[in-house]
Amino acid sequence: MTDVFLVPGFRTAFMKAGGAFAKHNALELSVPVLQAMNARATPGFVVWGQVIPDATMSNIARELIFEAKMSPNIPAFSTVMACSTSFIGVIEASGMVGHGDLHLALVGGVETMSHVPLALKAQIADNVLGQFVKNPASALETLQRVTPQDFDLPIHGWANRQSGRSMGEHTEDTATHFQIPRADQDRRALLSHQAAIAGQDAGFFGDLVIPFDGVDHDTIPRRDTSFDKLASLPPVFDRTSGYGTLTAGNSSPNTDGAGAIWVCDAEGLRRLGNPPAVRFVDWQVQAMDYHEEGILMAPARGIPRLLARHKLRFADIQSWNIHEAFAAQVLANIKAASDPVYRREKAGVDFDPGEFPWDRLNPHGGSLAIGHPFAATGARILSQAAKELGAMAPGSRGMVSVCADGGHGTVALLERN
Repeated sequence: MTDVFLVPGFRTAFMKAGGAFAKHNALELSVPVLQAMNARATPGFVVWGQVIPDATMSNIARELIFEAKMSPNIPAFSTVMACSTSFIGVIEASGMVGHGDLHLALVGGVETMSHVPLALKAQIADNVLGQFVKNPASALETLQRVTPQDFDLPIHGWANRQSGRSMGEHTEDTATHFQIPRADQDRRALLSHQAAIAGQDAGFFGDLVIPFDGVDHDTIPRRDTSFDKLASLPPVFDRTSGYGTLTAGNSSPNTDGAGAIWVCDAEGLRRLGNPPAVRFVDWQVQAMDYHEEGILMAPARGIPRLLARHKLRFADIQSWNIHEAFAAQVLANIKAASDPVYRREKAGVDFDPGEFPWDRLNPHGGSLAIGHPFAATGARILSQAAKELGAMAPGSRGMVSVCADGGHGTVALLERN
């Protein structure tokens, strides 16, 4: 069996949507990342993702080969799995390296949440397209009569299509179901900001973030935030019941950014200059019916299954990186994974992982502070985890978890060789 390794890649800074990156499209944000990666080593293939689609592109990965002026002989394909997009890209690439003369994969994703494409309703679009074939002038006249009611507008943000509800609305259900207090959510958000700022001050992100458009560091982490400031913010997803707990401070912000990571076998590792080897040991892709607990709870089932498969307890993992879509979701997933009844009935495992080591969680900050450009988050969090493990002793382990729309979760076990 081929050993698969992860090597931290490069990314742009992450910035709030509507900020300095708002003038750039997905290709423009991605190109400097691919160029920086390609300058280090030529990949055997590229996997790239974008969750909010650009209607002008059917395969953004292949478009980027040309935009970044990389060799046209490099195959490239696109992938998508909501917030787990570049994570699932890593899993896909891990099954390809070491086969077909492929040794080194460049995997990543981009999101420009400043730019949301608007779609005409199908009946209107079909009518206009049909007219363009027969009478372009008539089609233009029809477009001039288009009204707001003729568009499928994102009134509820990035809502789940099946439920019609946003991730935040679903996570309010989660916070209620698992009894996650508002104060605990705000404390988790504060810890994320403090860890990200400490990481910046220590230079942790210096070789991960490349300068782009004059920005060389994440701008979302707040040095001046405090528990009192976070506690003063109003709910944003449940404003009417009086019980809403999710705020702009304990929810990840809309973010622009692009990020990448290397996936390779031993030969690919050599081509990268033999950096610290972090083995991609195993992974779990989990799905669940989200109607009872909320839509972001699949990791609570995936984490116990992965631990049980390797007979590892929580404390056997030296570095925990869990995606912070919302503070409530992180706290609920850990609470559920720590509950023996939940593990037995929902995860299907009867294995006790012990107490969760909270001091090892997101040691350099998470999505609450750093930001969450959907398709780039998996590459960001895996690169962060791989860098942390690369500085640890051989045999040290890391666990990475990302929740995703649709009741999905991706979880991976890493180990320092």
